[in-house]
Amino acid sequence: MRLFVAIYPSPEALADLTGELARLRVGTAHASGVDVRLTPPDKLHLTVVFIGEVADTRLSEVRSALDRAARTWRPPLGTDGSVEIVGVPRLSLGGGGLFGVAPDTVLWVGVRGDVDALHAVSLATRRELATIGLPSDPRPYVPHLTLARPGRRVSPEAVEADRAVLDGYLGPTWPVTEMVLVRSHPGPRPVYERLAAWSL
Repeated sequence: MRLFVAIYPSPEALADLTGELARLRVGTAHASGVDVRLTPPDKLHLTVVFIGEVADTRLSEVRSALDRAARTWRPPLGTDGSVEIVGVPRLSLGGGGLFGVAPDTVLWVGVRGDVDALHAVSLATRRELATIGLPSDPRPYVPHLTLARPGRRVSPEAVEADRAVLDGYLGPTWPVTEMVLVRSHPGPRPVYERLAAWSL
């Protein structure tokens, strides 16, 4: 099974982002029938850790590792680079970015607020998954929501203009209260199956 750990924005944050997305060039292209491969609102999420393919028989190990990560994500005080998070982390969606180059560009929106807390959650999750022999992506963690994969259906200049608009975007703040283990069923229309959740 193909797994990842996610945090989902609040309905209010998603509604605000959806409104912003409709005004972007990729949004207006989508509304006119162009297949710019927008991420459906119900699938928008922040990936905490992408786990990848895991044997079904290891699911209980993964759950145990995530139990530990959810309990221990706050870094100890006094450690190098640690942050002290008081209460529930609060995030908002804001800023824009691009991964890749045309025609494989991915347009995304970033995260503002208690981003250090999000990094701490990701680090704790990676650490606990490593204890059961599951490696994680070695690249630096860049928290984001993937909005579109426009391919050649929208010009690179239009996609860059959308990124610039997103740079000035800041959505409503929401409290991060849980992380979710999700099973991804890939395909032309991927399906995300929620397997378990942990309070943060």
